[in-house]
Order: sequence, then C-alpha cells, then structure tokens
Amino acid sequence: MFPRSLVDRLIDKCPVGRLGQIDLLGHAQALPLVFARASGALWSPIDGKPKKKAELDRLIWIAEHPDVCVLIDHYGDDWSSLWWLKLFCRGVVHRTNHPDWELATQALAVKYPQYAETPMFFGDPTMIRFEIDSWKSWAAGGESRVRQWLGES
Repeated sequence: MFPRSLVDRLIDKCPVGRLGQIDLLGHAQALPLVFARASGALWSPIDGKPKKKAELDRLIWIAEHPDVCVLIDHYGDDWSSLWWLKLFCRGVVHRTNHPDWELATQALAVKYPQYAETPMFFGDPTMIRFEIDSWKSWAAGGESRVRQWLGES
C-alpha cells in the first residue's frame, strides 16, 4: 500500500478521478470528477460545465449513501508503469458552510486553470467534501515506478 505522502502527491498531480457510489436503487454508479486536496480531504465542485439538471444525482446519492470510492489511476502502453489508487471516503455535500471552503476553492483554482474561464460553481456554490477513511493501491512496477511517473526518479 502506498504511504500517505505518496497518496497526497498523486492526488495533487492527477487531474481526474472516478467517483464510485450507490444510487437510490442500490445500483453501482461511476462518473469522472475533478478534485483538489485541502486540509487532508478531497473537494469537488459542482462547477459551471454544462449540466442536465440543477440537483445532480450524485448529490442525492451521497446524501443517502455517503460511503464512496474515488479511483485515481494511470494507464499507458507500457504496462509496467500502470498503477491505481482507491480512496475509500465519506462524502458530504457543502454549500459554503465549511471552515475549509476558501482553502478548497483556492486549491481548485490553482489545480485547474480552466476555472479562470469556466465558473467554479453552477448555481448555488456547492462542493462535495470527501474525507478519506482508507485506501488501497497497486502498481505494476512497484512504488519506484509511481515515483518515476511523478517525476521523482
């Protein structure tokens, strides 16, 4: 299992993850998400990219089933460089009512320069905070290949 310091560096570098959660019918669902780390948790905004509806299913599902998984991974033609990181989290929806809100919005703005053009929020400012409970990880080439991918060789 990757040490926490390596997990944090992967979270900071990877631009996208996949959110695995349970819907209201008990079915597994997955979708991509952007995120940034602030005060040890992941934060993901409901941003200004086009949406089909204002109240997103992922928010409803998290309210009902807050235990989720965030998958971050790397795939490449060189299979010896493959790795994945599963973060087992508890998700909570916040609407500007968290002490780390400003820190999270700053971290997102730094990680995603696209927010200079795309609004960080869609409608009422809303973010999901993912408190990391535990994680599992795997790397075909071991930790050294993950560190190499991070540019730490």
